[in-house]
Amino acid sequence: MSKQKNLDTSFFGQPRGLSTLFFTEMWERFSYYGMRAILLFYMYYAVTKGGLGMDQATAASIMSIYGSLVYLACVVGGWLSDRVWGSRRTVFIGGVLIMFGHIALSLPFGVSALYVSIALIVIGTGLLKPNVSEMVGGLYSPEDRRRDSGFSMFVFGINLGAAVAPWAVPWAANGFGLNLFHGEMNFHAGFSLAAIGMFFGLVQYVVDGRKYLSKDSLYPDDPIDKESLRPVIIWSIVGVVALVIILGLLAAMGQLNINNIITIITVIAIALPIYYFVMMLNSKKVTKDEKSRVVAYIPLFIAAAIFWAIEESGSVVLALFAEQRTVLHIGGWHFAAANFQTLNPLFIMILTPFFVALWDHWKKQPSAPGKFAAGLVIAGLSYVWMALPAMIHGTTAGRVSPFWLVGSWFIVEIAEMLISPIGLSVTTKLAPKAFKSQMMSMWFLADAAGQAVNAQVVKYYSSATEVPYFLIIGAVSIVFGLILCLFVKKIHGLMDGVD
Repeated sequence: MSKQKNLDTSFFGQPRGLSTLFFTEMWERFSYYGMRAILLFYMYYAVTKGGLGMDQATAASIMSIYGSLVYLACVVGGWLSDRVWGSRRTVFIGGVLIMFGHIALSLPFGVSALYVSIALIVIGTGLLKPNVSEMVGGLYSPEDRRRDSGFSMFVFGINLGAAVAPWAVPWAANGFGLNLFHGEMNFHAGFSLAAIGMFFGLVQYVVDGRKYLSKDSLYPDDPIDKESLRPVIIWSIVGVVALVIILGLLAAMGQLNINNIITIITVIAIALPIYYFVMMLNSKKVTKDEKSRVVAYIPLFIAAAIFWAIEESGSVVLALFAEQRTVLHIGGWHFAAANFQTLNPLFIMILTPFFVALWDHWKKQPSAPGKFAAGLVIAGLSYVWMALPAMIHGTTAGRVSPFWLVGSWFIVEIAEMLISPIGLSVTTKLAPKAFKSQMMSMWFLADAAGQAVNAQVVKYYSSATEVPYFLIIGAVSIVFGLILCLFVKKIHGLMDGVD
């Protein structure tokens, strides 16, 4: 079987199945990042401009908690794949739900369609995202040296879809450059393009998947038995009942509103990783050395959460800055505020080869905690950088150069190179043997926790609070990075030799 896999070089020297997963994830990221590029504006634009007319603080908070829910759902999606459906079916169900989520947004049914869409895309992305990556690994035998280059090509596909979408979807929402909507935004046309993108991904996945994906992906790796399923059902029912009771109490008190629901989700997103840490540190299945590594992971987890809170703000706070405070042309070239969302994946594609070469050739490079500390400081500086335009020109002086945003995204993506791939690697290395899957979930939960905190913090952003907002959050990241730097040796010691 492994020889057959090694002989399959039909996709740029890689197995043909990589093409299936490459384009499936490319189209999924196209749909997701295309939707994200215009969703904030759709929520807070006035109804006369094609929006929903929400207040800016609520719209920004919804955007942040949306991202948090996606990563919370990834934990459930990984479990369903491993124990119930298998990765191939799980990914297909996720893709269908995502497509219907975008279709819901493309229909002019107002706020109700927005919440239905969020629910569908959150569940769908949670099912699809963690399992497509796992299927890439299944294309290669353990001794196949093409694995790393295959994952590199896969990640390129992710970022390619994410980079193209912030141009294509706003272009559709603006009338395809033909002024079809008489100068107004038709957000539903943009969301339709996102739905079409996901449809293409599903067609590619189904047609090619039958031929080129491993049949092992049709079955769960660790199918759940009736005895194990019973407590899962019981605790799921308990969780649903508890949630219904909480919502019922809020309704009885007249407090059932979107802001309080966001607060509940924030509490869950913060409490869940705490529960996981407590569970692992008290488990009899975890050895003394493994517990030491889990303790070492705690400050890295907090650092990751702070970093993601800043990095993921690109579709929220920086999007608002682009719309309200940025000159949207360079000479005679005019562009939309949503186009700035392309900078994140673009800089990742540019910087990744440089950092891969750096780690390959730097013999005395810092340990993982050292890279995290440097990444946090640099991420904080990306926010300090964003405070400079208002400090220099004032917040009432009108719009500023778009290169402030370009600079901020470039700085924070350098930080991402120091934290994101390093974090994925160190998470797998520090995982206790009995909790490998759960530990991988912790990496998703760091992003979920960071965005959940963001959902509370972004409410305080406006043009008037611009300077203190960027400086305070930037300072928190820098200070924590410096504190982490002081404990690098101690944390590395707790890692028990893991680099």
